[in-house]
Amino acid sequence: MNTPVIAIHGGAGTITRSSLSAEDEARYHQALADIVSAGQAVLNGGGSALDAVTEAVRLLEDCPLFNAGHGAVYTSEGRHELDASVMDGIDLSAGAVACVTNVRNPILAARAVMHHSEHVLLVGQGAEAFAQQQGVATVSPDYFHTDARHEQWQRVRGQAGTVLDHDAASFAFAQQQEKAPIDPDNKFGTVGAVALDRFGNLAAATSTGGITNKQPGRVGDSPLIGAGCYASNSTAAISATGTGEAFMRTNAAYDIAARMAYAGDTLEQAAHKVVFKLLPVVGGRGGLIALDAQGNLTLPFNTEGMYRAYARGDAAPVTAIYA
Repeated sequence: MNTPVIAIHGGAGTITRSSLSAEDEARYHQALADIVSAGQAVLNGGGSALDAVTEAVRLLEDCPLFNAGHGAVYTSEGRHELDASVMDGIDLSAGAVACVTNVRNPILAARAVMHHSEHVLLVGQGAEAFAQQQGVATVSPDYFHTDARHEQWQRVRGQAGTVLDHDAASFAFAQQQEKAPIDPDNKFGTVGAVALDRFGNLAAATSTGGITNKQPGRVGDSPLIGAGCYASNSTAAISATGTGEAFMRTNAAYDIAARMAYAGDTLEQAAHKVVFKLLPVVGGRGGLIALDAQGNLTLPFNTEGMYRAYARGDAAPVTAIYA
């Protein structure tokens, strides 16, 4: 039997100590600890890695501190478009949804695609209709609203282009010249989880509200298997966060697994090469969490911070924000 391990992230970016109040920092640590503990409880109760990452990401989607589900960022049209994916390391089965606007928990829709369709990725209205057919809860689009995200969008929308969630908070901070940028809802563009269960199986899940002021219809790496999410028992489980286009162009999550399988790299060697050497070449900012079947864990990021936590066996959770 393996010692179960779970890790989660809540996004990466320009998170500096000066931009988070002590109260907000404490709220992030508490949320990360509570959510990773819930996933840990699934594993310690004999549950699968797949169930553990699904539950952790569902809770991250429900927490307004993070950019997924309730608390998602706004598109340039002032709407919310959500993406998610999940992958089982046992048999490489996977499910994903993109550009959904009324699914309360996109990760549950992704699980439904995995188990109840012949496809891997469904998008837009088709994904929404399928989720509803499978009994996945739907909500009015205003469910995803938070005042902090709306304020963030209002500040950024006058600027050209898009910004990562964390960077939007930083931008707002610079504009205001005062402490505490945008309340607790300043996380990055993504949430995710990886887990190893007692049976030696790996799984990964990723979910996002995207990037602030994104063009409607934009899809990033989060719902793309191999880019923002990947799991194989023979190599590793990976969930990424950051500038999605760079993770897509480098197939970052799968590249870690490939380096392990074909070049004989350790998990840490492969992950660090991707995060610190490969991604920066194409302007990739962000990080990832990765776990192998031996329980080795790495959480590298090339930004100022990444919201992250992990728990091993019965040990107390460990949470962190800054480098």
